[in-house]
Amino acid sequence: AYERRFPTCPLIPMFVASDTVNEYKSEDEAIHVIERRCKLDIDAPRLLKKIAGVDYVYFVQKNSLNRRERTLHIEAYNETFSNRVIINEHCCYTVHPDNEDWTCFEQSASLDIKSFFGFESTVEKIAMKQYTSNIKKGKEIIEYYLKQLEEEGITFVPRWTPPVACKLESSTSHPRRPVSPAINIPDSATKEGLNNKEILNTSSSPSEPTAGTPDDKLDADYIKRYLGDLTPMQESCLIRLRQWLQETHKGKIPKDEHILRFLRARDFNIDKAREILCQSLTWRKQHQVDYILDTWNPPQVLQDYYAGGWHHHDKDGRPLYVLRLGQMDTKGLVRALGEEALLRYVLSINEEGLRRCEENTKVFGRPISSWTCLVDLEGLNMRHLWRPGVKALLRIIEVVEANYPETLGRLLILRAPRVFPVLWTLVSPFIDDNTRKKFLIYAGNDYQGPGGLLDYIDKEIIPDFLGGECMCEVPEGGLVPKSLYRTAEELENEDIKLWTETIYQSASVFKGAPHEVLIQIVDASSVITWDFDVCKGDIVFNIFHSKRAPQPPKKDSLGAHSITSPGGNNVQLIDKVWQLGRDYSMVESPLICKEGESVQGSHVTRWPGFYILQWKFHSMPACATTNLPRVDDVLASLQVSSHKCKVMYYTEVIGSEDFRGSMTSLESSHSGFSQLSAATTSSSQSHSSSMISR
Repeated sequence: AYERRFPTCPLIPMFVASDTVNEYKSEDEAIHVIERRCKLDIDAPRLLKKIAGVDYVYFVQKNSLNRRERTLHIEAYNETFSNRVIINEHCCYTVHPDNEDWTCFEQSASLDIKSFFGFESTVEKIAMKQYTSNIKKGKEIIEYYLKQLEEEGITFVPRWTPPVACKLESSTSHPRRPVSPAINIPDSATKEGLNNKEILNTSSSPSEPTAGTPDDKLDADYIKRYLGDLTPMQESCLIRLRQWLQETHKGKIPKDEHILRFLRARDFNIDKAREILCQSLTWRKQHQVDYILDTWNPPQVLQDYYAGGWHHHDKDGRPLYVLRLGQMDTKGLVRALGEEALLRYVLSINEEGLRRCEENTKVFGRPISSWTCLVDLEGLNMRHLWRPGVKALLRIIEVVEANYPETLGRLLILRAPRVFPVLWTLVSPFIDDNTRKKFLIYAGNDYQGPGGLLDYIDKEIIPDFLGGECMCEVPEGGLVPKSLYRTAEELENEDIKLWTETIYQSASVFKGAPHEVLIQIVDASSVITWDFDVCKGDIVFNIFHSKRAPQPPKKDSLGAHSITSPGGNNVQLIDKVWQLGRDYSMVESPLICKEGESVQGSHVTRWPGFYILQWKFHSMPACATTNLPRVDDVLASLQVSSHKCKVMYYTEVIGSEDFRGSMTSLESSHSGFSQLSAATTSSSQSHSSSMISR
């Protein structure tokens, strides 16, 4: 009945068409896997479709029928906008364990909107609306096709039985069960249609241990020495998962300690642990993470200004990492290095942590699989709540959580200032619940009292900056010189890409050729936020509004100048024939920004339509009382070669209901990260004009 909805279903108007991409059938016809590419016409506003540039969205659906187990697993995920929105759905039809005449149906789905042209809230509502309506219709559709089958005289499907040839072979062959030939089962089949036991049985007899695989039981001394206390069930899970890896994984097999981390992260659910472990192994291979300590040397900027480093061990023998976050210039590091280098450095720290855990296991004679992190927040202020920096932090947390589970034994947060709850509200939703339980937070000098630092770290190794006697060689951090800042284009030349997108864009501004960015607003009272640095020259920053869309942006030839712009693009949107006050209007007073300045601000939109952010070359005015230029003007003009300025900028649109106050809008309930909405319960809509801050 379910298969009757393909290739298209009139009962589901949004389901336009589908094509079979892959199909697999086992020799005994017990397993049948079909992968289809489905075309959907989502019920979304025409304007949103126009902005997104698509009329239809495509999903990939895998249906795995296992006649032996009498199950049908259905898995679907989006192909369109998969780098911005992640949708996963899983459905399962099974036979009821107590009554074989009953069919059970389970359905689960997840939605993660990372970014969607500033319309994250709208997309979330549309997705929930579509999903809810489909759930309500699901039973109605399956009953429709069941009735159709009954009308055709099909009321019973005989249960699957092994082919006759297999039965004859098993009855006439040697009493000992032969090893069946290996069959090529695609990932979708192993993931959806077969359980772990069935996968193992395709390659060898269950009564015989496969060569090179572990015995049914691990050595007790080995467990005590390297793994820690394991129940028989946990030990069995470890053996089964390791054996599965040895039989199916072509690359390097991780050590038992590492496999155990993924099992613990998923409460020893083998299927879930196997899924995240395989994803992590693929990620490690793709980005050569196994060789990062040997092949990558951190830039000097990191060695000088990243205020973190390893410092002895805690009372439990765990390696101790000290991070003086309050002394660190996160904005300067992101601007000077880019997110790629910063993430790579964090990965090298984690790889070094794994290595130190192995060393300490040998030194202390007991299993040590995690480390302790001490974070000093002395000096933390609103400067650290710079939105792009927080975004980079959240993305780093995502990567670390996915690939280094159960490596953090304890996190000690010391001298937390008043601004810390804001940062915690932003970050905590992205941290796993098990990890969050390991956090200990101390305000002021509370860490010096009972239940404080001395309970976890020996007095002899408490760092000097915390009142201890041990000299700590962790760099003191400090502000990164702006002379070390790099443009987005320069940062794109990294050898290994761990992320596919960058936060910042760079632009060149010439005399007579401003750089302009178009932002389309659908809902009035949306909030446009920006953050930019003037890297070279002086500019004037303007915001305009127009009811009609400008012509599609095109690279400016710079007219008579004929100057190319290798260090950043230059786009002009406002047509030469447009008149200010007739075709478009100025919604903010012009802001003159000097070379070297950093500017953050926000503007609450009053009308829907098209908003244009403009960075314009600033010409120095002559002295009012004389035609002669001032000395300062001459010196300034000499610094601006070829009448060229350079800016690095970042913009974002936030719904007014999600905007919470500060001029950098750092407390918005979501900003490309929809999960944050759960952590924010109120919003402020009192801002009727923009706020600009240097």
